[in-house]
Amino acid sequence: MSFYICVLAFTLCYAAGRRSLVSGLVTTLAIGYVFGITRANLPETASYFIAGTDTGVGKTRLTAGLLAAGRAAGLRVAGMKPVAAGAKLHDGRMINADAAIIADVSGQVTPYELLNPYCLPDPVSPHIAAQRAKRHIDIRVIVAGARQIAAGHQLFLIEGAGGWYAPISERESMADVARALEVPVLLTVGLKLGCLNHARLTLEAIRASGCRFAGWAGSQVDPDFAALEENCRTLEQLLQAPPIAILAHQPERSADARLLAGALPRLLALKGAAALR
Repeated sequence: MSFYICVLAFTLCYAAGRRSLVSGLVTTLAIGYVFGITRANLPETASYFIAGTDTGVGKTRLTAGLLAAGRAAGLRVAGMKPVAAGAKLHDGRMINADAAIIADVSGQVTPYELLNPYCLPDPVSPHIAAQRAKRHIDIRVIVAGARQIAAGHQLFLIEGAGGWYAPISERESMADVARALEVPVLLTVGLKLGCLNHARLTLEAIRASGCRFAGWAGSQVDPDFAALEENCRTLEQLLQAPPIAILAHQPERSADARLLAGALPRLLALKGAAALR
């Protein structure tokens, strides 16, 4: 690792609020590792399904922040939002805001139909939105699209919609999408009252679905959430793993890439990382 990369990484650590010299040096080496991966060219794509304990818990923020951090580190990154309920008309076509954010931060040139194959106008449960739009969500289409996008990229993140069992049809849910993709699951825990129960239930559901739980990140959705540190420690025990990151409540998200720079090597090192088959 070059001296200049070390200096840059340490600067990022300090700017992110890491006041401990030891902690800063550890993270410096970790970020340097990401640059090493870039130079060595990853042999296959590290792919993750980004799930959430509920809707509105920060899945898009985590997905976009990790993609932006990876891109800043020199990795070839891409994302996908297979199912999105809630879209507006732009230049004659329906566009979902979450999908647009993913495309913007990643810099990928994926056709929108591939990035977000099921863009549904109404901001309701996906299965209801699909019924209203007279569309059938075909998981095979999602899997084929994911494989196509993943090719040639080193980090690929697929953002789910809603919670783990959010229905996409009368018989299928986002859990079926994750299972079909056969990639590990990174869980976004919305830090608010009730998060301990929600996180534990979601972990059990992920495992019951036959999916691989890779790890978790916390996202503070309640700015006044009491006992934040104590709840995060309890989550570590319940989920049997430390978080790759804890995102504080912050309406302005332009600094997320910098804040998640230290989480990126932890993400790439998670057990269960796999490429799409």
